[in-house]
Amino acid sequence: MTVLHSMLRRLVLSVVLAAAGLPVAGAAQAAPDLVAARAMDAARPAPNGSFAVAAAANGPGRVIDLTVHSAAMNRPVTVAVIPAADPEAPAGALYLINGVDGGTDTPDWREGSNWFTKTDALDFFVGKQATVVMPIGGAGTFYTDWQSDDPGTGRNRWLTFLTTELPPIIDSAFHGTGRDAVAGLSMASSAVFRMAQEAPQRFRMVGSFSGCVQTSNPAGQAMVASIVTARRGNPLNMWGPPTDPAWVANDVALHAERLRGIGVYVSTGNGMPGPLDTLDGPGIEQRPIKLADQLVIGGVLDGITVVCTKLLRDRLAALDIPAEFDFRPAGTHSWGYWEQDMHTYWERVAPLLAP
Repeated sequence: MTVLHSMLRRLVLSVVLAAAGLPVAGAAQAAPDLVAARAMDAARPAPNGSFAVAAAANGPGRVIDLTVHSAAMNRPVTVAVIPAADPEAPAGALYLINGVDGGTDTPDWREGSNWFTKTDALDFFVGKQATVVMPIGGAGTFYTDWQSDDPGTGRNRWLTFLTTELPPIIDSAFHGTGRDAVAGLSMASSAVFRMAQEAPQRFRMVGSFSGCVQTSNPAGQAMVASIVTARRGNPLNMWGPPTDPAWVANDVALHAERLRGIGVYVSTGNGMPGPLDTLDGPGIEQRPIKLADQLVIGGVLDGITVVCTKLLRDRLAALDIPAEFDFRPAGTHSWGYWEQDMHTYWERVAPLLAP
């Protein structure tokens, strides 16, 4: 798009807003329906034929629900997008990848546990010149390309979708720069590293929170199998039997050399009760049962991820690959800590995404 074309778009948008009696400044916040319409009009298909089906401002706030048909998975995928502060200006994208339940078990992300419902992301990114992209779906899939269709989880080509199908559509719809970053928690931790390894020219920085990326050793295979099975999937359909080379091919740690030149930020708690693990902590709402679950289950999980994270730290150090590791002195596997991680990660990512 030329500078003149962009200026004309802004002028037309300003005229429409003024005619509607809406403030011209902060057009994205004032008229998200117009931003959605512009995004849909500008969206172009990906090289493999994936395309935007619809864009709607369904709220809350400025969020645009973008429906994308994935050619690789032959189905529509909902992607919740927070447009940049100025949606008519260039902006890098921050992809936020959800955990084990894919953000929700239904297309409506407002009904699930995800970055937009469990953190302050909707408020935090107000005024920031970055497009925030949150794909919905992929529960128990590790966001990877499965070898076979699965009766429980369907056709999964998530790595293809996230690296080659979705990004060019986001770029065309939201004035992307092609210079992006990605962050993920828990199950998505290995996926975000794989995204960067597959598309290093696009994903310039990775944030991994409370995750394990060693997936091909016996402990890693057991962990992967338990998560996939719990979500009604068959791990044999994902990477085959334990001896299949696909397990090694998708092990981030074994291929850590491919992270050279990519920014890395990794955080984890250690499972011990921390400052947010209280009755008045985030999401607890004075519920003793919820607190007990966070302390016990969340404690065990981050007790495991801290071990994985130390192994990754040592692996990158041995390869002399720069990376920042944040080992919290306490804390569990829970959204309150991941919200803090998101804030910290943004401080590192913001200069990278600046137009």
